[in-house]
Amino acid sequence: MEIINPNGKKTVRMSTRWLGRELTLEVNRVGFRSTSSVLVTYGDTVVLGSVVVGTKPVVLDYFPLSISYEEKFYAAGKISGSRFIKREGKPADEAILVGRLIDRPIRPLFPKGYRQEIQVVCTVLSMDPNFRPDCVAMIAASSALMNAGVPFDGPIAGIRIGRIGGEFKGFLNAEEREKSPLDLVVACKEGKVVMVEAGANEVPEEMIIEAMHWAVDKVQPVLDLQKELAKQVNTPEQEYELVLPSEEIIAEVEKWTEGKFGSKVRGNVMERSQVLDEMKYAMHDEFALEKGEGETDNEKVAWYDENLRDVYDQAFELAVFKEVRRGIVEEGVRPDGRKLDEVRPLSSQVGILPRTHGSSLFTRGVTQAMNIVTLAPLSYSQEVDTMEVTDGKRRYMHHYNAPPYTVGEPGRMGSPGRREIGHGYLAERALIPVLPSEEDFPYAIRSVTEIMSQNGSTSMAATCSSCMALLNAGVPLKRPVSGVAMGLMVDVPKGTEITEKDIDKAYVLTDLMDAEDFAGDMDFKVTGTERGITALQMDMKVHGLPVEIMEKALKQSHAGRMFILDHIKEVIPKPGKISEYAPRIEKLMINPDKIGAVIGKGGETINKITTETGAEVDIEDSGLVTISGTDPEKIKKALDWVRSLTEEPEVGKIYTGKVASIKDFGAFVTILPGIDGMLHISQITDKKRLKKVTEVLSEGDEIKVKLVAIDQKGKLSLSMIGVEQV
Repeated sequence: MEIINPNGKKTVRMSTRWLGRELTLEVNRVGFRSTSSVLVTYGDTVVLGSVVVGTKPVVLDYFPLSISYEEKFYAAGKISGSRFIKREGKPADEAILVGRLIDRPIRPLFPKGYRQEIQVVCTVLSMDPNFRPDCVAMIAASSALMNAGVPFDGPIAGIRIGRIGGEFKGFLNAEEREKSPLDLVVACKEGKVVMVEAGANEVPEEMIIEAMHWAVDKVQPVLDLQKELAKQVNTPEQEYELVLPSEEIIAEVEKWTEGKFGSKVRGNVMERSQVLDEMKYAMHDEFALEKGEGETDNEKVAWYDENLRDVYDQAFELAVFKEVRRGIVEEGVRPDGRKLDEVRPLSSQVGILPRTHGSSLFTRGVTQAMNIVTLAPLSYSQEVDTMEVTDGKRRYMHHYNAPPYTVGEPGRMGSPGRREIGHGYLAERALIPVLPSEEDFPYAIRSVTEIMSQNGSTSMAATCSSCMALLNAGVPLKRPVSGVAMGLMVDVPKGTEITEKDIDKAYVLTDLMDAEDFAGDMDFKVTGTERGITALQMDMKVHGLPVEIMEKALKQSHAGRMFILDHIKEVIPKPGKISEYAPRIEKLMINPDKIGAVIGKGGETINKITTETGAEVDIEDSGLVTISGTDPEKIKKALDWVRSLTEEPEVGKIYTGKVASIKDFGAFVTILPGIDGMLHISQITDKKRLKKVTEVLSEGDEIKVKLVAIDQKGKLSLSMIGVEQV
């Protein structure tokens, strides 16, 4: 039955075959009051992309775009595992990260100076368990924006790519993602890349480049489908004004700043900021007099009250950006005087905090990151319960904090924002491939980066500082990891499309700083070991780049990574000893069938071990038992107790057992918890022939016996002959 649309619009439905599944876009079926809503179906995954454009004028100095990714447990046929909260509430970190994943390729595709409020909500209504729904949500957001009448230079589409059997594949299932050395999301726009994010198991740069080419080719049917839908819907374009300085004001400020930059704004970063502020204040005073009708304070205030100061400040900022680009393109000199491929001065320390389990301080130019590592038993791993994950655990957690003082400004303190969560996740992802296994290092690990000072590339500083702090804490990493942020400036006229022919005009910057980031065209973060890449993230300011230019940036990043990696190795060449303040952990592998014996009825046995020994006992489903504590004697006592409960009978070994029952032909003796053996009357003594077992033994007696045989049915034969009794 056709849905009756109260707006009188017919449902429009379009489909295409894409990577082995049917992809369908529908409009006017749901979401009648939103500016635009598109229902996207791919396999059994259904995502609603909704856009609402504000109607009130917005006076802000930024683009108020918000993109939310809404996980719904019902989409996966689940009820939240939380004992107390069953409805969805605050988004999980995983949902925030997907929201950022969608936001990053979309935001740059709006014109600079656009200030209308836009809210995009991607709601997962049904989830096919065979693949992650994040890229379907990206398509839903893009398609909804294409039909909203806003100046969005789309469409875009994304693919999550892995590599199976030497071939690239999109939309891998969970088992395939575990086997794939690459987990890469590429967002594309008409033959170009607009965003990249990846985690990888030390893969070569060439594999990343090849995967991006593959993605650009494979998304074309989805882009064509979105354009055809937008053509059918034919939404009128909304009127808007760009909040930008006029060409006259820009020319006026450029004339005023002419000859005033030069060497004054190069070199020391801290002095540069002060010089630019003083220049801006001087401009305020001069233009306040010029725009006013006299020289009194009241007449100056009149100019400020007309908001002209903010417009001139924007023009001044554009002039600074233009000077930064001019210095790099024409002179090959960066704002701090470095060469294009030069890393800022490095200095680092480890073990700087006395009571923490591991610590480091990584300083690169003005950017500085302190990292603190805490070790704990595996039971302290974070439980993960999301729409996609059931009973999941995070054994390694990286948290990133960057308070306002780190940029020299006052600001609100509170819970971490989307940026902090995203930077922490990137640094976490960078180290996961080199962490030791739980069997080799049975610890939960929390790494916290406290940014002390910011001037670009703090997420890469967090990666380097966490690597050193982990080594300082005694974590036996497979190999150290370093990270570097790459920048890009392409010398083409404003508004000109960038193609692969412009590769000689693309100036790649190693170790990006704030001034270059704000003035540049791309921010490309790469982490890895000497063997290959472990994570990367790319955002851009332009409307897409050809893969060839990105390849140039990726290849140049290798030398920067290796330079920083050599620095890390020099500071801490190998893992240190585990801190005396960290818990000591002993591990024991037991037969999984014996787990019940350790836990006991209702947890009675394991609770008794913990209470009487003072050690913590944790058991994994694999049979890995970890026993932790600060007192070695208590750990040993608990370890011996667990061994006694789970030990397997061994032929030839002597046991201290207890007579469980007596029969005419012998006695049953308990040698291990739940394990009895038969002591035949003839094996009690060889000194005389016994008529009755009770001549020597009684129920409850403790005796030493030797296990002499285990038959095919698992029955145990015991002997006291030749075994010295105490």
